[in-house]
Amino acid sequence: MGDAAEGDPPRPRRRGRTTAMIAAAAVLGVVAGACTGYLVQADREPTALPPLSQPVVGQAQGEVEPLSAAQDRRVKTDGDLRKLLIARPKGAKDSEYPLGSNGWADLATYADGYEGPANTFDNLVDDEFRRAAVTSWQVGETYHVEIGLVQFRQESKPAASEWAENGHYWAAKEDDTRSWPIPGTGSGNGTAYVHDTPDREPGYLPLYTAEAYAWRGDVCMEIRINDSKPVSKAKIMDLAQRQAAKL
Repeated sequence: MGDAAEGDPPRPRRRGRTTAMIAAAAVLGVVAGACTGYLVQADREPTALPPLSQPVVGQAQGEVEPLSAAQDRRVKTDGDLRKLLIARPKGAKDSEYPLGSNGWADLATYADGYEGPANTFDNLVDDEFRRAAVTSWQVGETYHVEIGLVQFRQESKPAASEWAENGHYWAAKEDDTRSWPIPGTGSGNGTAYVHDTPDREPGYLPLYTAEAYAWRGDVCMEIRINDSKPVSKAKIMDLAQRQAAKL
């Protein structure tokens, strides 16, 4: 994910002036046709209507039973989104570089986690960012985990799926990367990645990474692991499967 680049999922195209003019012309055509039909009918003798051939259907009594919590997914995601984050494992401690505060990352804090935060901030505003529930922890001194559940209002676009696709794009673009679908997320939705070549900087330990992305409804799931040692498929897949199942 990050700044827009060639190959990113296309954003919905804005309706232009030509489309509006065509729509207006279609409406005027319907009105003109109705007026012509009315004038023709006005010159004709009235015709008796045939009797109704279908019985009157009685209206059902009572109210429609609402969906149960198990059937209505919005019951989960409209509540405290932090409750859908998986728990940290035993022996883990607070991360030295925690995400957000009290399990939440506001718009500016979340955007700051990307290259080009200002541009990312604008993209999130355009994509109707609603909130982000976050958690992070570390085991030992070098193994760090970050998980985010990013929710969008989705009044005008399917932003959750677009942000997940953006994550897939950038993760797959890195060299020496292996990937696997996340079971239970649907075809082409959730994918986990392991980058086998670390980032190296003079004076620092090598940094190996693994990440995973998926979406469900209006929520985009993001997971990232950093370690000074290679990250196994088993580690990222375990986190990804358990977190996806919580959604």
